[in-house]
Amino acid sequence: MTDIDSAPESSAATEHTRRKLHRALESLREGTLLFGLDVDGTLVDHDGVMSEGVHDALITAASAHRVVIATGRSLGATLPIARMAGIERGFAVCSNGAVTVELDPEAEDGWRVLETRAFQPEEALSTLREVAPEAHYAVETVDGAFYATPGFQDASFGVEARATELDDLLTLEAVRVVVHVPDLTPQEFAQLIEQSGVHGVQYAIGWTAWLDMAAPGVSKATALESVRARLNIEQGRTVSVGDGFNDVEMLRWAGVGIAMGQAVDGVKENADLVTLDVWHDGAAEVLRSVVD
Repeated sequence: MTDIDSAPESSAATEHTRRKLHRALESLREGTLLFGLDVDGTLVDHDGVMSEGVHDALITAASAHRVVIATGRSLGATLPIARMAGIERGFAVCSNGAVTVELDPEAEDGWRVLETRAFQPEEALSTLREVAPEAHYAVETVDGAFYATPGFQDASFGVEARATELDDLLTLEAVRVVVHVPDLTPQEFAQLIEQSGVHGVQYAIGWTAWLDMAAPGVSKATALESVRARLNIEQGRTVSVGDGFNDVEMLRWAGVGIAMGQAVDGVKENADLVTLDVWHDGAAEVLRSVVD
C-alpha cells in the first residue's frame, strides 16, 4: 500500500498529499479510464452536499473517461446524484451492486435498468429477528419500491417506504435489505450481527447501527466488473474511490483503489492510496490527478 497522509489539517499536509497522489496516478493520464465512485462521504458530504470543486471535476472527467457512480443508495436516491453531477450518459451501480442502470437521455425517464440481482431474505431476516426484535427492517424490491416496518423511512431509499409488517417482508423478493437499530453503537451492532450467525447473504455494516444485505457474492465490485467488461476497458485502467466498508470489495477490485481521507483504518488498509477527506474535495483531487 502507498503511504499517503490521510485527513490532513494543515495546508502543508494537504499539499503533500496532493503531490504524492498526482505522482502515483501520473502513469494513468493517457487513455480512457473507468472510475467507480462512491457517493456519501465521497462525492457528497454527510449532509448530502456536493462541492463546486467535485462537481466541476466530475464534469471534466466524464467528458474524457467513463465515470460510474457506485453507491449503496437505491435507484431513486442515486438518480438525483447523477443529475447533481451533470452526468447524463453512462452507468450507475445502485443498492451496493444489486441494480445497474445505464443513463441515457434518449431512454424513457433518462435511464434503463441493465441488471438486477435479487434474493430471498426470509432466512436472514428470521435469524436477525431472533437477536434484534426491535430493529427497523426494510426491503427494496426489483421494481425500486421499498417496504419497511412501520415508522422506518430514510433518504437513501429514494422513495416513500410502504409500511409493512416484518412477517410480510419475509416473503418478498429483495435486491437490498436494510436493518437499523438506532439505540446501539456501531460496535455493539457489529457484535450483534456477528453473534446472530446470519449467512447466505452479502452484507456490510455502515457508520451507524445500519446493515445493508444483498444477494450472495453481490457487491459494488461485481457490478463494476460487469460494466468494465461491457465497455472493454482493461482492468489496470480502473480507479475506485470510497470511504465505507461497503466500498472494500470495490477498492480491492480496482486497478487503483483509493480511500477517502476520513475513512477508518479498516477501509484504508484495503486501498492502494489515500486521498484528501471529503471536506477537502478528496474525490475531485483524484479526478484532477488524471484529467488536468
